[in-house]
Amino acid sequence: VQLQASGGGLVQAGGSLRLSCAVSGATSVTTVVGWYRQAPGKERELVARMYGGGSLNYADSVKGRFTISRDIIKRTVYLQMNSLNPEDTAVYYCTLHYRGHDYWGQGTLVTVSS
Repeated sequence: VQLQASGGGLVQAGGSLRLSCAVSGATSVTTVVGWYRQAPGKERELVARMYGGGSLNYADSVKGRFTISRDIIKRTVYLQMNSLNPEDTAVYYCTLHYRGHDYWGQGTLVTVSS
């Protein structure tokens, strides 16, 4: 199973980005999927998670600004990020829980300038 994250880049504060995570080698993305991030000098933290039944949870810092979604046909997980601020600067990682294992993408860098 491989996860390929993309969509990161440099954006000004207040802007938007959409991250994508393409999954290969797994038959489904209907299990638990999520996005984490790690800012310089900080620990990795959960940003958003979607459970198999569709329930969601978000970090308090991104509620109302970020939205996690998935396309089952394309086996792709998305993170729509709006109203970005410099505190959102981090490497973002997608995850998939599949058949008892947790898989991680390679990370995509998001940089928000003030």
